[in-house]
Amino acid sequence: MSAAVTSSGRPVMARRPIHPSLARLGVIVLVLVVWEVCARLFGDPLFVAPPSLVAAGLVDITGDAGVMKAVGAAFAELLAGFAIAVGGGVLIGLTLGLSRFWRGLTFPIVLMLYAIPQSTVLPLFILMLGVGAKAKIMFGLTHSIFAVILTMTAGARQIDQTLLRAARSMGASHRQIMMNVVLPSVVPSLFTAMRLAMAGCLLGVLLAELYVSSAGVGFFTTQFSSAFQPGKLFALIILLAAMAVLLNELARMVETRFNRWKA
Repeated sequence: MSAAVTSSGRPVMARRPIHPSLARLGVIVLVLVVWEVCARLFGDPLFVAPPSLVAAGLVDITGDAGVMKAVGAAFAELLAGFAIAVGGGVLIGLTLGLSRFWRGLTFPIVLMLYAIPQSTVLPLFILMLGVGAKAKIMFGLTHSIFAVILTMTAGARQIDQTLLRAARSMGASHRQIMMNVVLPSVVPSLFTAMRLAMAGCLLGVLLAELYVSSAGVGFFTTQFSSAFQPGKLFALIILLAAMAVLLNELARMVETRFNRWKA
């Protein structure tokens, strides 16, 4: 290790920078300690639970087959809505970004639909699809697909047109242009869109659960709130947040592989 030298000639060892993972762990521990102290000293036990009680609540609900079945169903709905949003949003976004005709024809319609408050659409889905999984998936889809479309449209419009013209002039097929020029160029936009879709779809599915569910996550959320069981309620929130963390980690792993392919 290299060392600096003071004016007196004594070597001074350079400090190693703190690793981000270690700093992140320290922040988490600090937040938990502050939460524990503040909840016990100032919080109302009917509404706020310290981390120690949340941990106990997490053990309780993970042992409850009904709660875990509801969480699993919400996760399946989230995956379905996420997959449809990403697949459909990427296809539509690339089409709008690469085609001036289709962009001029449909992009104002997309913006108009995106501006509609989503809470006003949920009753329509319930009327058409009932109160089951289809309505929740569709509501999650409407919360996420527009972000994918807009992100992918912007990414496709930023592709270097010189590369596209060069590929066409050399006789590249549509498939070759998509695989070798378009997709490598929109990889950053793709994974930004996936993260936006994941957050939006999770929000949509959970809102639909709270609004229409009589046996799912929304039912247990209402039950824990009404029974003044903040420990279990916070634990359920942690389980739902774990869905987002898991999907985000999967997206990061896939992004790493795609960046290698792009290089």
